[in-house]
Amino acid sequence: MLKLKLKWLFVLLLVNLFGFGFKCLAQNKTKSQKEFLITNYGAKADAKTLNTAAIQKAIDAAFMNNGGCVVFPKGQFLTGSIQMKTNVSLRLDEGAVLLGSTNPTDYAKIEFPGRPESLKKDDLSQIALIVAHKANNIKLLGKGKIDGQGLQLALNIDSLHHAGITVDPNYTTRRNRPNETMRPKLFRFSQCENVVIEGLQLSNASCWGLSFELCTNLNLNGLKIVNRAYWNNDGIDITDCKNVSITNCDLDTADDGICLKSYYPGYYNDGIYIANCSIKSSASAVKFGTASYGGFKNVVVKDIQVADTFRSAIAIESVDGGVIENISVSNINAVNTGNAIFIRLGHRAGEKAGSIKNVSIKDVKVQVPFGRPDSNYDLRGPEVDFFHNPFPSSIVGIPGYEIENVSLENITISYPGRASKGMAYVPLSRLEQVPEKIQDYPEFSMFGELPAWGFYVRHAKGLSFKNIKLTLDDVDFRPAFVFDEVQNLNMEQIDLPKEKSNQLILKNVNHSKIDLKETNIKTIP
Repeated sequence: MLKLKLKWLFVLLLVNLFGFGFKCLAQNKTKSQKEFLITNYGAKADAKTLNTAAIQKAIDAAFMNNGGCVVFPKGQFLTGSIQMKTNVSLRLDEGAVLLGSTNPTDYAKIEFPGRPESLKKDDLSQIALIVAHKANNIKLLGKGKIDGQGLQLALNIDSLHHAGITVDPNYTTRRNRPNETMRPKLFRFSQCENVVIEGLQLSNASCWGLSFELCTNLNLNGLKIVNRAYWNNDGIDITDCKNVSITNCDLDTADDGICLKSYYPGYYNDGIYIANCSIKSSASAVKFGTASYGGFKNVVVKDIQVADTFRSAIAIESVDGGVIENISVSNINAVNTGNAIFIRLGHRAGEKAGSIKNVSIKDVKVQVPFGRPDSNYDLRGPEVDFFHNPFPSSIVGIPGYEIENVSLENITISYPGRASKGMAYVPLSRLEQVPEKIQDYPEFSMFGELPAWGFYVRHAKGLSFKNIKLTLDDVDFRPAFVFDEVQNLNMEQIDLPKEKSNQLILKNVNHSKIDLKETNIKTIP
C-alpha cells in the first residue's frame, strides 16, 4: 500500500508541475501573440447575424500567421461550428457572448482522419460548436460566456425530423428525443496536444458539454459550467486522454458532472488530476465509465464538493473490458446525494471482463436523503423504475472476476433509514437471489433491492475498511454490511448505530481480520 501511495503522489506531482509549467508557457505566449479582432473580419455583435464564416476567417488568419489570439469583444456573436487550429487562442473579453446557432444545418460534420476505430458508436459524434482535431498549443480563455442555446437547438432538430425534413439519413430517436449523435456538443476536441481552457462561463449544450478524446496535456481551470438545458448534458467528458488537470471548476449538469470515458481498446486515460471542484448533477458527480473499453490508470480525485446529486458521488465502473488501476479519491464532501460509493466490475462488452484494482478512497463524508435529491432540475435523469428502499454503497464484481485491493478509510455516511419489509425483502438466508446482472448497464440501483443499508460487497478480495462511521436517521431492518464471496477482508474502527440493525453479515468470506466491538457478526455458510 505504501508503494501505491508513493506512485499516486508522483502522479499528482507530475500533473501539477506539468500543468503549472504549461499554463505559464501558454500565458506568456498569449501575451506576445498578435491579436485578430473578429469584428475586423465582418463579425457583428447583434445576436442575429450568423458569424460562422467571419470567426473562422479570423482563426484561419491567426493560424496562417504561425499563431495568434482571436479576440471576441463585448457583444453577442451568433455562430455555427468553428474549428480551432494549431497555435491559435480564443479570448472572450468581459461582456462577450458566443451564441450557438439554433439551426442544426449550421453545424458541420468534420471528419477526423487518423482516429482509431471505436466499437461504441451510439453516442460518438463529432458535431459541436467548437471543434478541434490534431490542433496543438491552443487556448480558450477570458471572462466571457459561451452559450450553446441547446434547448431550442434540440427542439428544432426534433421538429425537422417529425416534419419529414431529413437532417441526417441515420437519424434516430430514443425515448422520443433526438439521439445523442444528432445533437451538437459544446466542445469536441480530438487528438490534440497542449490545450488550456480557463476562466470561461460555459452553458447550454444540446448534448455533452466539454468533450475531449485522445488528447495529451489538457488543462481546464476556473470554469463555470451550467449544462442542464436538455438530455445527456454531461459537464466534462475525458476519453482516453493523458496528462489532464481539471481544477477549480464549478459544474451544474443534468447528466454526469465529470466523466472519464474509454472508447478505444488499447488506449486509456492516464495521469488524470481532478481537484477543488464543486458539482451538482442529475446523474453522478465523478464517474469512471460507462464506456470502458481501454480503461483508467493513475487518477487522482480530491477536494470535491457535491450537492443535490441524484446518483453516486463517486462511481467507478469497468464493464467493457477496461482496466482500472491506481485510483486515489480523497476529501469528498457530498450533501443531498443519492449514493455515496459505487464500484462495479461487469462484462457488457469486450472479449473478457476487465479489472478494477488498487483503489484508495479516504476522507469522504456523504449525506444520503430519503427522497430524490435533484428535484429542482427541469430535465432530470431517468427515475429508478421500481419502488425501493434506500440503496447502500456497493462494491460488486462478477463470478471469476473480483474487484481487488480496495482501501476505504475515514468514511462517514449518513443514511435515511425508513426501509420497509413491505417494500421489498431479501432474506439473509437467500442472498443468492440478488441478481448478478453481468451484462447490464452499471448503476447503483442495478441489482434492485439490496440486503444491506450501509455497504453491499460481492466478488471482491483484498478489502480494507478503516475508521468507517455509518449513521441512520431512522431505523432500518437490514444489516449495515453484507459481504458475499469476499477474500482477505480487514475491518477496524467501525462505528455503527447502537441498535439491532448494526449486524455484519459474512457469506463465503475467507482470510479476514475483523476488529469490531459490540457488533453482531453473523456468518452464513
